Amino acid sequence: MDPILVGKAVTTPQSLPATGGKVFLQPKFGNRHGLVAGATGTGKTVTLTTIAEGFSRIGVPVFMADVKGDVAGLAAPGALNDKLQARIDEIGIDGYTSEASPVVFWDLYGKLGHPVRTTVSEVGPTLLARMLELNDTQSGVLEIVFRVADDNGWLLLDLDDLRALLNHAAEARKEISAQYGLVSTQSIGAIQRAILRIESQGGNLFFGEPALELADIMRTTPDGRGVIGILAADQLIMKPRLYSSFLLWLLSELFEQLPEVGDLDKPKLVFVFDEAHLLFDDAPAALRQRVEQVVRLIRSKGVGVYFCSQFPDDVPDEILGQLGNRVQHALRAYTPRDQKAVKTAAQTFVANPELDVATEIGKLGTGEALVSTLQDKGIPMPVEKTLVAPPRCRMGSITDAERSAVRAGSPVGAKYDTPVNRESAAEMLMARRADAAPETAASKGKTPPAQDDGDRGIGDVVKDALFGTKRRQGMIETMAKQTARTVGSQMGRQILRGVLGGIFGGKR
Repeated sequence: MDPILVGKAVTTPQSLPATGGKVFLQPKFGNRHGLVAGATGTGKTVTLTTIAEGFSRIGVPVFMADVKGDVAGLAAPGALNDKLQARIDEIGIDGYTSEASPVVFWDLYGKLGHPVRTTVSEVGPTLLARMLELNDTQSGVLEIVFRVADDNGWLLLDLDDLRALLNHAAEARKEISAQYGLVSTQSIGAIQRAILRIESQGGNLFFGEPALELADIMRTTPDGRGVIGILAADQLIMKPRLYSSFLLWLLSELFEQLPEVGDLDKPKLVFVFDEAHLLFDDAPAALRQRVEQVVRLIRSKGVGVYFCSQFPDDVPDEILGQLGNRVQHALRAYTPRDQKAVKTAAQTFVANPELDVATEIGKLGTGEALVSTLQDKGIPMPVEKTLVAPPRCRMGSITDAERSAVRAGSPVGAKYDTPVNRESAAEMLMARRADAAPETAASKGKTPPAQDDGDRGIGDVVKDALFGTKRRQGMIETMAKQTARTVGSQMGRQILRGVLGGIFGGKR
């Protein structure tokens, strides 16, 4: 299988005699993860685009976030100019042609791509608590609320379901506290306020159905190219907790649902985590430990994870050690923080006697990088100063008309563009409350007066018995509700307690 060209070594390399100085990323080690780091404006996005195109050409689907809007250029062919042609000639790229990649646009808000949704149940209490920025006590109450939903078979699909369940927990607080643990009205109120905050940020659009199916981000075209899923994140990045939690949810879904496949000739999917520092900022130790576990083990599921951030030490050491393919763009050591990052970057590369890494990092120009990839037997090559190969797509944003044309030809638009709202916890609890109302009235001696059917025909009486009246439900409605509750109970106990829920000991 053809390797992915990253660029050409600027120095005379001792470790690359067979490739004429060209630096490649080997597909069979693509699932060993990677890191692309560097200061703003040094060419990280172009490098990610080049790597994504390379994986797509060999049939590997890619999923990546578009934080600045320029990754969308993958959907349009590039334009040759003198500067680009000079770079192509210097690297010695054979058969270079401008071309677009197969792309599907996604957007949590449904504006710049197909809506991305999942259910509250699939996200689970652990990650949802992080999205809502709850403290430990409030997170514990959320765990109890989810357990109550599981035990009663109430589906939690959207935030309306969660809000209805919280109201139920407040009303039945004494009974729930006695069975599951203390549930305070203060904690319930705090969770409800947090739901309002996330709704004001558009987070309510993320919860619902149809939920995203992993197969739809792991597609290939009929001619065998991998489809690149691009998540519009220029607005989402302004809500860093929601952004990082969404990507973590998706990564965890891949970990939980994909089967073990071992080492393949090429990955089944490459997952790019841009602005990776947002994942680890203020993350509790338990969460960081689970992320490390996912990154370490997801390799055997055929998924390669590539983190992108300004500084290499934005990624914790225990995860940084799992990243076999490294691309380090320029860092300017102006501050003590920058000097520490330069030192970290220099220490994480395999040494090259001909290269002073700490010095070179500050001297790299735009489009240059220090690169080390895994070669034969998974051994990392000594770091090389590399001229990064240009992508074949447009290096920049696309127009609204071009984006609309791509969306119109998408194979998944009909599946996700229209939301679905089926009966779930909110409706079930409402029906339960309605059923309890006549019993409450009867217990207080306020039984509604019986209706005189003497002046009505037998047809009206039968109709009311079947379909009900304003005061009482009919036989058909009663049977339908009972069936829905039975099905809901069976389905509710099979819900995946998703995104880290399974890892944290949740149940189906």
